[in-house]
Amino acid sequence: MQRDGRAGDAESATGPSRASRLATAFGLPVLSVVLCLIVAEVVLHFMPVASGLGSMPVDAAHPVFHFAPNRPFVFSQGWDMHRVRHGRSNNEGWIDDQDYRRDDPTPLLAIVGDSYIEAQMVPYADTMQVRLGRSLDGKLRVYAFAGSGAPLSQYLIWAGHAVKDYGARGVVINVVGNDFDESICALKRSPGFWCYGEDGDGQLRLRLIEHRPGVGTSLVRASALARYLLINLQVMQHVWRVQGLVDWLFGTAAQAQYAGNTAVQADERRLRLSRAMLDAFFRDLPERVGLPRERLLFTLDGFRTPATAEAGRGSYFDLMRQAFLAKARSLGYEVIDLDPLFMAPARAGLRYDYPDDAHWSGSGHAVAAEAVASSRMLAGLLQ
Repeated sequence: MQRDGRAGDAESATGPSRASRLATAFGLPVLSVVLCLIVAEVVLHFMPVASGLGSMPVDAAHPVFHFAPNRPFVFSQGWDMHRVRHGRSNNEGWIDDQDYRRDDPTPLLAIVGDSYIEAQMVPYADTMQVRLGRSLDGKLRVYAFAGSGAPLSQYLIWAGHAVKDYGARGVVINVVGNDFDESICALKRSPGFWCYGEDGDGQLRLRLIEHRPGVGTSLVRASALARYLLINLQVMQHVWRVQGLVDWLFGTAAQAQYAGNTAVQADERRLRLSRAMLDAFFRDLPERVGLPRERLLFTLDGFRTPATAEAGRGSYFDLMRQAFLAKARSLGYEVIDLDPLFMAPARAGLRYDYPDDAHWSGSGHAVAAEAVASSRMLAGLLQ
């Protein structure tokens, strides 16, 4: 026993145990990383990191997606947090500086769309809805119902909400490149949005993908570092791009190319499902929205320049925008194709988006506002 004690004393005298050395070797790097993260979190709290908008839960009892009411937000882009914009959600949870009223006697024009109409990146005064509101002051109210990532199928829900709950007399629906395939549940399911899925008879029907933000979502919203990584740096999108590159290098997938802000590939399945979705959309439109055809107007985004239009010829967006134009007009709906307006000789050389962001800039919103202002639908609404 004495010999064991002497051995222990000898080991203590020669320095720390192996376990202690290992703990130090691993613990110091971990502690360094934790301290760096804490410092980054503190520093970023004082910088214009994008805040996100904070969507509310969506389920069968609350089927209309919207954001948390009366919540300020910060928008910025990229690692350097440029194009900073401060705004707020209004009393009803929509991205608008004006509060919405359900009992206002002034007739309402509703503008429905995705991030183009939500327009976090555009100064509020430059948006299509505000431009229209100024020109129609005293004649019509103009409210926007929009959210980033929403597809054509979701627009039916918001348009119906605007008519049934706010008494909208007319609705403008803005259609963009990724609205078609993202309306199909088999191709994309976005929590909180409605998409078209097959029922037991093989018919496409609207289906709600419920959204219940959990503890993880709350933690991300509270962390400036997490928001910087996910929103400003878009790390998840970069991960997907890396995976796409790996698939392409090893021959397991085609390299992604884009036209109209959506992948160019016009494969048979994607086109078949998208055309079936269009049939279902126009089948459901009268009942879901509840307005006659002459009170509905579609604005259709395009390629915006002759060069991009030529490059996008035969792409998925090219084929689907032509299909949408033909279908809507054959049913008697007014559709304004914005491309001829974007490419008008008087506007030659103008740019309608940002160098690092394909969303409309204020110039793009101005063209869309002018198009709506000169539409048959609006003329009829003002009679």
